[in-house]
Amino acid sequence: MEAIFTCFETIPSLHRSLILVGGITFFWILEGAVPLFKFNYKKWKHAWPNLFFTLTTIVINFGLAFILLKTSDWVTANNFGIINWLPNMPLWLYVLLGVLLLDFFGAYLAHYVEHKVKPLWMVHLVHHTDHNVDTTTGNRHHPIESVIRFVFTLVGIFIVGAPIAVIMIYQSLSVIFTQLTHANIKMPRALDKAISYVFVSPDMHKVHHHYVLPYTDSNYGNIFSIWDRLFGTYMELDREKLTYGVDTFPDEKTNSNIKDLLKQPFHKYRKPTTFDASK
Repeated sequence: MEAIFTCFETIPSLHRSLILVGGITFFWILEGAVPLFKFNYKKWKHAWPNLFFTLTTIVINFGLAFILLKTSDWVTANNFGIINWLPNMPLWLYVLLGVLLLDFFGAYLAHYVEHKVKPLWMVHLVHHTDHNVDTTTGNRHHPIESVIRFVFTLVGIFIVGAPIAVIMIYQSLSVIFTQLTHANIKMPRALDKAISYVFVSPDMHKVHHHYVLPYTDSNYGNIFSIWDRLFGTYMELDREKLTYGVDTFPDEKTNSNIKDLLKQPFHKYRKPTTFDASK
């Protein structure tokens, strides 16, 4: 664990980029071998807007990275934050708690708030209006959302007291899980279910991309499923019943156009439909 910790303390930006590119490439290939759904689309054409937003997210995160580094240096130097106030513990436990708590603040809480605050939902909508969810959908975030997510992560670093190595481990795992859980892959149901007791699994997250409430407002987690289970936001839906997208923005052509997607947060808020299970 010490070797891993030291490695991530000084991990070059190039290596972090390779994790992103390598993950997309791996799951892109895997989608072709064991697809969950056989989408009637041109994969590269579908991927283009998603890759565009992936690029804007990278640019924003790298542009603001110095703030993240300064915050991490400060909490470390001042022994500030939850994991620094706890009694001495093995390094593996220190890292695990740090990643677990960063996953709460930077992923679960940010995601939950985006769904509950109307203006933030309109920004987050860009991620949900993909009608063919695959591994490229994972990083389909409007530039405004990239800033919002960065702020939540920054607050998390401050509260948790995370050193840079823990942050880099968390962000690397976050990228991998984002690509895995959005990937259009058909994992054996029993395996997917077993994974979902601890981690967010592909089937678990795809329930979140179902086009109507209450499923859209469930399964907010990114790495760990514990937060959804703890706060009562965990839901299940058979994979065969999934329909991707958002019922209030049903135009697939508009939802595949970068110009329209950039303007999407500024549309008038439309109240989503709630699925009535009794019908």
